[in-house]
Amino acid sequence: MRILLRVLAPLLGLALAAAGVVVVIEVVAAWVRPGMQGGLLVPWPDWMATLASLSWNESPVPGIAIGVGVVGLLLMIVGLTARRTDVRLEAPTTDMTVTTSPRVLARLVGTRVRESNDVVSASVTASARRVTVRSLVWHDAPPDLREVLVGRVKERLDELPLRRRPRVGVSVRKQEGVH
Repeated sequence: MRILLRVLAPLLGLALAAAGVVVVIEVVAAWVRPGMQGGLLVPWPDWMATLASLSWNESPVPGIAIGVGVVGLLLMIVGLTARRTDVRLEAPTTDMTVTTSPRVLARLVGTRVRESNDVVSASVTASARRVTVRSLVWHDAPPDLREVLVGRVKERLDELPLRRRPRVGVSVRKQEGVH
């Protein structure tokens, strides 16, 4: 959802900025030429006459109102569900709240996983509920390396003052090549 907001926010901002520029241009044009018939960029008088002839009971008005309401509700839901999910840590006192970001947790776990000589590279994603490690290992790595890596991840998580311990998932893929 955060990605959707990162796309929507600039688009909505640009749309509002463009509307503001059009309004400024129209106002300046009306000041410069007070007797001008119609707008410079937008036919305001025609739009005003059309809107003045509409009533709330005519067919497009309720549909447009419902559409705008639904879009607004969807945007509100997207905004509320796109909150940042911090990883909560044990606080030294009950008056404090201590958190870290999932990115920091992923870096800590990734550093521990990459310490192994058998690991070529590792990608770690973390959240408050789950830590997932995708590792690429040398072709001659021991067959029990996955269990070793799971143990290292769990060991690292035990060292951290996490309030809730996330589930651990480790996948190992062998790379062909010379070590």
